[in-house]
Amino acid sequence: MIAPRLFLLFLLLLISFSQPLRGVFIDCGANVESTVNGLEWVPDTSYISTGTSKNLAQEVLIPTLATLRTFHLQNNVFKKFCYEIPVDRTRKYLVRTTYYYGGVNGNVNPPVFDQIVDGTLWSVVNTTEDYLSGNLSYYEGVFMPTGKNLSVCLAANTYTDSDPFISALEVVPLWDQLYNSTDFKAYALGLVARHSFGYDEPVIGYPDDQFNRYWAPFGEYAFPQSTSQNLAVSGIWNLPPAKVFQTRLSRSLAVPLTLLWPPGPLPGSESYYIALYFADDQSSASGNSRTLDITINGVTYYTNLSVTPAGIVVFANQWPLSGVTNLTLTPSPGSNVGPLINAGEVFRVLQAGGKTLARDVIAMINLKRSFHNPPADWSGDPCLPSQYSWTGVTCSEGARIRVVSLNLTSLNLSGSISSSITRLTALTSILLGNNGLSGTIPDVSSLKGLEILHLEDNHLSGMIPPSLGNLRNLRELFLQNNNLTGQVPSNVTGKPGLTLRYTPGNPLLTPSQP
Repeated sequence: MIAPRLFLLFLLLLISFSQPLRGVFIDCGANVESTVNGLEWVPDTSYISTGTSKNLAQEVLIPTLATLRTFHLQNNVFKKFCYEIPVDRTRKYLVRTTYYYGGVNGNVNPPVFDQIVDGTLWSVVNTTEDYLSGNLSYYEGVFMPTGKNLSVCLAANTYTDSDPFISALEVVPLWDQLYNSTDFKAYALGLVARHSFGYDEPVIGYPDDQFNRYWAPFGEYAFPQSTSQNLAVSGIWNLPPAKVFQTRLSRSLAVPLTLLWPPGPLPGSESYYIALYFADDQSSASGNSRTLDITINGVTYYTNLSVTPAGIVVFANQWPLSGVTNLTLTPSPGSNVGPLINAGEVFRVLQAGGKTLARDVIAMINLKRSFHNPPADWSGDPCLPSQYSWTGVTCSEGARIRVVSLNLTSLNLSGSISSSITRLTALTSILLGNNGLSGTIPDVSSLKGLEILHLEDNHLSGMIPPSLGNLRNLRELFLQNNNLTGQVPSNVTGKPGLTLRYTPGNPLLTPSQP
């Protein structure tokens, strides 16, 4: 357990809510731009090349819910379909996905599926309860990109019974100091709850929150009190909006305040990032001292917390929670006023999924580009999460993730074989048979571990590279039914232990001379 840390107002930060919000706001399935609540939403076609755009038959109150994009389920279990958003890989990003089913698949209940960011399995998307209550669902997380693009992916799992879908996607860069006690190279954060306590109005977002984080109302019927509208809180760590300090939950007497928060039971064996925000609207000059002891499920979280008008946040990086959570605020000995709390956030701490070796990723992207019709799920990380590697791609395990096998047999591929395939130096097998590939065979002499090369039943032309005979581990070479020319290299025909097939087909190919 990592002890909570305390940050006072020591940052000289002036927040201007008039500045435009930076980020990408994608209206999935839409074909025109729109402006909603001051945010510019764009169609999704620049960020994804698969899936089907659909319009909802029913009316919706929020324009971005009127369209969505679906992804065909049949034969696509454990295949991911990704949005690719250009980013600055040195910054962390808030990612929010929004879902409103609207009966688009014809089933009564929406499908259940997974969502993935880069190589990290983020969460299961289950919108059933919200949808049956007439509500949208949203998921929010904080992630550090692993490359020049941030991949946000949907994927069917074994529980998915109809096409996965998405209504909106937001990717917003965050300032360095936000949540910066987390090592985002090793972890990501998945939002569990973010609330403004004692608040009973619509969800707080942009422009009150300059990053468009959503602060939901909580506890409006349990000990709410308004605070001074002039409370000067402007630089608390994580930069919560000033509006959350205009309401609070509190006790007027010096007695404990207990909240069931976050609402709902939490799964065990998980660690959570917890941040609690406080500001008092009375100064110590009034003669009252507001200090708190904080416990979570009976475990001491922080003691003798002095709450002042300047504002304060107490947070823990990795705190174990399980089941129902009781948050108790108790006046410290000597405190003569009741406890209060203004806002809080809880994130599930996610183990970052890592990434495939960069040179392999670049090579796979170039190979994809050389195919005219690559598999629809060839987006995002080629290997990760491991259960969602690209169609036909097998990868190694461990700390260094490499592509070790390609099996794209009979996928109706056309185009050519990029020379970048030679940079996949961990490959042991390449199976590209029974497709419509043309062009020449690349020189794969760099693939020292290659054991199997199947290129049969294509439209390949040119000569057989003599370097194939120098691959020590090569034991199968299938080249029949192509348009190869020239002479079969003697070091290929004479290679011990090699199963070689270059006929039938290849009428202009001649055997090597003894």
